[in-house]
Amino acid sequence: MIELSLAEVALAMNGQIYRGDPSVLVSGLSSTDSREISAGDIFFAKLGANDNGHRFLAEVLSKGAALAVVSEPSDSIDIAQILVSDTVEALSALAAEVLARVRSRSQLTVIGITGSNGKTSTKNMLAEMLKPAGVTVAPKGSYNNKVGLPTTVLRIDFETRYLILEYGAAGPGSISKLAEWSKPDVSVILKVGLAHAGVFGGISETAKIKAELVHHTSKHVILNFDDPFVRGYRPAGEVSFSGFGFDALANTRITDTEISLEGTVVKLQIGNSGAEVLRLNILGEHQAMNAAAALEVAEFLGVDRVQSFQALEKMELAERWRMQLTKTTHGVYVINDAYNASPDSMRAALQTLATIGRSGHRTLAVLGSMAELGEISDQEHRSLGLLLVRYNIDKLIVVGQDAKILHLSATAEGSWDGESEFYGSVEAALPAIRGMLLPGDVVLVKSSNVSGLRFLGDDLAGVT
Repeated sequence: MIELSLAEVALAMNGQIYRGDPSVLVSGLSSTDSREISAGDIFFAKLGANDNGHRFLAEVLSKGAALAVVSEPSDSIDIAQILVSDTVEALSALAAEVLARVRSRSQLTVIGITGSNGKTSTKNMLAEMLKPAGVTVAPKGSYNNKVGLPTTVLRIDFETRYLILEYGAAGPGSISKLAEWSKPDVSVILKVGLAHAGVFGGISETAKIKAELVHHTSKHVILNFDDPFVRGYRPAGEVSFSGFGFDALANTRITDTEISLEGTVVKLQIGNSGAEVLRLNILGEHQAMNAAAALEVAEFLGVDRVQSFQALEKMELAERWRMQLTKTTHGVYVINDAYNASPDSMRAALQTLATIGRSGHRTLAVLGSMAELGEISDQEHRSLGLLLVRYNIDKLIVVGQDAKILHLSATAEGSWDGESEFYGSVEAALPAIRGMLLPGDVVLVKSSNVSGLRFLGDDLAGVT
C-alpha cells in the first residue's frame, strides 16, 4: 500500500484514532485474517457470523501489526487503533482512497472480471500476459467479494501499471457497490450461468447482476459473444465493446480446439490477422474461452501478441483445483477440478473427460454435489446423470448424500448396469476408488467446494 499517516487513514474511513500517533506512517498490507498479518500490516477486525476478529488483537500485535481497525476498541492491547462503525465498510473506504490517489499520479489501468464461471482462471492468464508489460497486481485465489476485492486494491502503489479485480456476485447491487468506487477502465463478462441461480432467483436475475459491471466501466467492455445474455449487454455513452468466443463476430475468435492429455490446442483469429495457434498446457474448451477473453483484453491494451501467446503457453496450471492434471506414479491421470461446480462447469469438465476418453483411455468421473442451485437442484443433478450416460463415461462414482440423485439418475438409464457407484462420504469413497484404478485411467474429480472432493482428488493424485 502507499504510505499514509494514521490521520489520513482515519479520515479516509471516517474513523477516529482511538490509540496511536496521528503522524505515524503505515504502508503495510491489509487483511481481516490474523494468520496473514506480518510486521507493519493493517488488521481489520471483522465481526463475522461465527467469530469476532477483535479476539485476535493481541495476536496481531505480537506479529508486529502497525494498526488495527476496530469497531470494538481495546484499552488493554497496546496497538494503534482506529475506531469505525463497520470494519468491512472501512476496508472499502480506505481502498477507494488509495486507488484514487494512485490513479491521480500514475498510468494505472484497472481491469474488472466477472462471470458465473472462469473468473479466477482468466485473471491468472491475464496476469501472466501483463506482468512483462508492467507491474501487475491481481487477486490471490478467488478474492472477489466485499473483503477480498478491497484487500487486493490495497496492494497497489505508485509503480503499479495494471490492477486486475474479480467481481463476485452476492445478490442484486453487490457488484455495483464494489464497481462504483473501483471504476474499472476495462471489464470482461465471461458467462451468465446457473451458479448461484437458486440464491439469486434464476438465471435472468443473475444476468442483471453481472451487467452491473458493464454500467461502471469507463473505457471498454469485453463480452462473451457465445453467451446469449452477455452478447446483448451494451455499455453506455462513449464506452466501446468487443467480443470473444466461437461466434463469427467475435474479435478474438476461436475456430477450433483439440483436447488431449498434453493440453488444449486452440486455433484463433484475432481481428483481421490470419489464423494463429495457441498451445495451452491447461485442459478444456472452457479454458480456451478463458484464454480468448484474456487475449482480447491484452489486444485492447496493446500488449505484444507474441508475448501474450508465450505467457499463456508457459502456464502449467490455471489455478489449483481447476482442471489440475497430475499423472501418478502408477500411471493414472487425475484431473482435480473440485474447487467449485455449477451445471455449466460440470458439463464443460465432463466434455473434456469424454474427449480424452475417445483416445483410448478408460474414464472415471468422481462427482459430488453442485451447491446453491435452490429449487432447480434436483433437476440439474438429474440432467447431469443423463449427460454422463450420453457421454459414455466408463465409470461414475458419486460421493455425498447431497449428490445421490445424480447416481440414481444415471443408474435409471437402461444402457447402464453397475457403472455407477455411490458412497456417502469421502472417507468411504477413497479406498474404493483406489482399488478400481488401472494404469492409463483418466479420473475427473469435480464438485462444489463444500463437498471437500478437492482433497480426495489430491489424495488420489498424491499431491500435498
